[in-house]
Amino acid sequence: MFQIRPQSTSTVRHLALGGLFALIATAAAAQAGAGLGGDVVQRVQQIATQGVAAGLPAQARVEVEVGKLDPRLRLAPCSQVQPYLPAGLQMWGATRIGLRCVEGASRWNVSLPVRIKVYARAIVAADPLASGVVLTQAQLATAEIDIAAEPGAVFIDGVALVGRTLLRPLAAGEAVRNNVLKQRQVFAAGDRVTVLASGPGYSVAGEGQALGVGLEGQNVKIKFENGRVVTGRAIAERRVEVLL
Repeated sequence: MFQIRPQSTSTVRHLALGGLFALIATAAAAQAGAGLGGDVVQRVQQIATQGVAAGLPAQARVEVEVGKLDPRLRLAPCSQVQPYLPAGLQMWGATRIGLRCVEGASRWNVSLPVRIKVYARAIVAADPLASGVVLTQAQLATAEIDIAAEPGAVFIDGVALVGRTLLRPLAAGEAVRNNVLKQRQVFAAGDRVTVLASGPGYSVAGEGQALGVGLEGQNVKIKFENGRVVTGRAIAERRVEVLL
């Protein structure tokens, strides 16, 4: 089973943000509340696309929509605008980038809306499906969708979904995401599990002991032989994912 998760694009937080931020800052510093020019938007899209692609399947297609500053804002002229990623926000789907004046007569701090769309082939409902349906291969299809449009991981392997139960109805063409499936237990407390740890540019695997029941998609604590305890997400049979 392979799922595409929002967390898989955490590399967006580490992508060419320097270049992205510089472009946004140049446009934002022009005048209070001004929108971004088409050339700047195009360049931002290119930079963001390159960064997002680093954490996604090769066939994924990324589109970045850069919004405008609130037209009601009346910002003082600023010679140096510093963009930043607000705490707790991911560069995925509808999000925002902060802009603050660090060199000017009056300091200000605003946010700029950004929407990142990530198109990739994923499993969708072939026909309308009711809540409680036990999925079969015939009820599933593959289509290119915006996997960042809604919360929840999508699937690219229909076989992995056969036998799973839907928690809510799905429209034809709607993605089958992990949050619309009835949870299943993938390991028990005390089981030995494989822990997959990943970060920008690397991934490692190890083994540990589950300190709780592993419900797919839910967090669980894992203890290593050296006594260290980490929290990860149960993703498959005896497998846990930890993002560093």
